[in-house]
Amino acid sequence: MVIVVVAWILCAVVGLALVIYWLFIVTEGTYLGPKVVTLLYDWTADRYDRIKDLQYIHELRFLGLPLLAALSHIAFPRVLDVATGTGRLPAVLLRQGFRGFVVGVDRSLRMMAQAKNGLDCYDGRVAFIQQDAGMLAFRDAVFDCVTCLEALEFMSDPVKVLQEMVRVLKPGGLLMLSNRVGRDARLFPARMCGRGKLEGHLRRLGLERVSAQPWQEHYDLVWAYKPDRGGSRVA
Repeated sequence: MVIVVVAWILCAVVGLALVIYWLFIVTEGTYLGPKVVTLLYDWTADRYDRIKDLQYIHELRFLGLPLLAALSHIAFPRVLDVATGTGRLPAVLLRQGFRGFVVGVDRSLRMMAQAKNGLDCYDGRVAFIQQDAGMLAFRDAVFDCVTCLEALEFMSDPVKVLQEMVRVLKPGGLLMLSNRVGRDARLFPARMCGRGKLEGHLRRLGLERVSAQPWQEHYDLVWAYKPDRGGSRVA
């Protein structure tokens, strides 16, 4: 009888540990609410880039150069990076001679402090603003490009976030998102993960030329364009 009780206790402890690991490590607090997510990012801000092991060459190949090419015909493009974190997207653009202006928004002030420290030499070319991705404080149709990397699955209302990103995007503008895929996607119930789901939702929002490409082990990059009835669009 004692052995059975001990076994049940051990199973309960292991189960609880797995749930805690899933809640705080795998899904980064998303199922506990945005305040918990923000707190976790604040705690890890000073070592976040080391944890992610970001490689500049990889960032340049898949993010920087393709975006620069897509925006090259616009004299002074405006880019919004939603959930900018430590500013990986603004950094890879600006360090390659990007001639426009980049706005990074995030809920975590400490993450954005890291971004500002890394890009202080680009003062006047980039701005970081604390905002909720589901309530962007910008007018309609003001950005030529909107991006969101490795963040959509950690947002409690991804549908609302997507609507906001499309709202602030100019007609003809480019939307670039990462999409959690593979077996990992199953660990995010009620989130827009897995191949095809995000792409289908973007089409239902009216976006065109929706395409996906492999990016990282757990992510695809999804590109889409907002229709421009006037005839001009991002190439």
